Amino acid sequence: MKAIYRAGAALAVMGMMVPPTMGSAREHHAPAASQQGQAADEAKAAALAEAMRAAELWIEGRRQYRRIPAISAAVVQGDATVWSKGFGTTDRAQLQPATPDTIYSICSISKLFTAVALMQQWEQGKVALDAPIQTYLPWARLAADDRESVPVTLRGALTHSAGLPRESDFPYWTGPDYPFPSQAQVRATIGKQAPLYPASTTWQYSNLGLTLVGETVEAVSGQAYADYVSANILDPLGLEDTRPGIPADLYGEQMAVGWGALEADGSRPPIKLFDPAGITPAAGFSASVADLAKFAGWTLRLAESGEAEVLRASTLREMQRVHYISPDWQTSWGLGFSVRQEGGTTVVGHGGSCPGYRSALMIAPDEGMGVAVAMNAMDDPGTIARGIVALIKARGESKPFDPVEGVDLAQYAGVYSGQPWGADSMLIPWAGGLTWIAPDTDEPARNLYRLKPLGGDRFRAVTDKGEERHEVVFERDSNGTVRAIRQHSNTSQRLRGL
Repeated sequence: MKAIYRAGAALAVMGMMVPPTMGSAREHHAPAASQQGQAADEAKAAALAEAMRAAELWIEGRRQYRRIPAISAAVVQGDATVWSKGFGTTDRAQLQPATPDTIYSICSISKLFTAVALMQQWEQGKVALDAPIQTYLPWARLAADDRESVPVTLRGALTHSAGLPRESDFPYWTGPDYPFPSQAQVRATIGKQAPLYPASTTWQYSNLGLTLVGETVEAVSGQAYADYVSANILDPLGLEDTRPGIPADLYGEQMAVGWGALEADGSRPPIKLFDPAGITPAAGFSASVADLAKFAGWTLRLAESGEAEVLRASTLREMQRVHYISPDWQTSWGLGFSVRQEGGTTVVGHGGSCPGYRSALMIAPDEGMGVAVAMNAMDDPGTIARGIVALIKARGESKPFDPVEGVDLAQYAGVYSGQPWGADSMLIPWAGGLTWIAPDTDEPARNLYRLKPLGGDRFRAVTDKGEERHEVVFERDSNGTVRAIRQHSNTSQRLRGL
């Protein structure tokens, strides 16, 4: 199994690597080496299982605190999905459970499929990224502008640096009806829209720009955009639950219904289903996290193998390097992909936000890891994706405590009262000891302290820096069940097991 996550340096899940033996000793010690390798793999698998159990508890807790009806998430290592799960419910009656196969609007993640489609045309020599976009779309001529500018190009549209208006001139982000324009309306209106900025001078996110990229795919391929993407990207990758559009016939069943932003009273208003129509190349796809994980796995597989599959590996590398960086050096973009540094690690991908839905796809190519999150409410999927990664990384960095005979960590796992000081917390097995997970936090892996078993019901608190601190004792009831935890002469009641 590969390292789960790195931040500047290679990191195995258990913080160790098994070195190969060499020469004649290799044959002599082959069985021992095999046993070591098997033990290391088992330890890594156990570490991943503990990290994902922590993630599940934290996600469900956060979902409840934030009143998010449904969340689905998946983790990819290499080209394999190693974990996926749904939380909450997807229908108005709140009876249908969310799963990894639940379909959500993925909004701007659509742009990745559009960018891949264009780069397929680039590989065939049908488009040049730095040619004026009117070379392929003669009708895509903006209103006259007196400011000096270089031409609007496909590269500029893919990197959001073309100076284009953010949107086609229709109020499609305005509820309650979200009136998206048709393809014909987008084409008829663009001539009345002036550039926001001279091209290649300012980063300005533009759905209009990626819509024009999709129009270019249609123009040079000779196929309707949706047909082209389905035949040349979705079908070859086996993305059966991904569509260039919204499956209204599955709404409230496999497709989650949408909900709005959190109100002051803790409620979320229901959001009407929308039709992305002419803006589909920029914001109109729907997908499951199971499919987004497959897409992420494809990018990692392509990078690892170097063999052409839907795209050439060299083309994908070109898409995932920085092609535009803003003058303040705060925003960087590839060809369709966002590209940024997080904790010294390069992360590529995209986020999505449409009425009633938000999503995030984050891929760390050098680490061979990806995370996909989708929800049916206006909240922050990026926080969940980063929290999942942080928990995996934290568990990988945790050196296991030595086992203590007679100590069953599962007996202590549970939800413990935080009143009146804070939210109830969850205590779970973690690297041979226990650790706390707070369901209401944005950063579940920050400042994790652990409990090291000493024997009996006694533990030692250990800080995130490895410093040993005070003793902690668990109390049991007359039946022998753990009922509370005591530290610093005070107790916290165990509300239920996990």
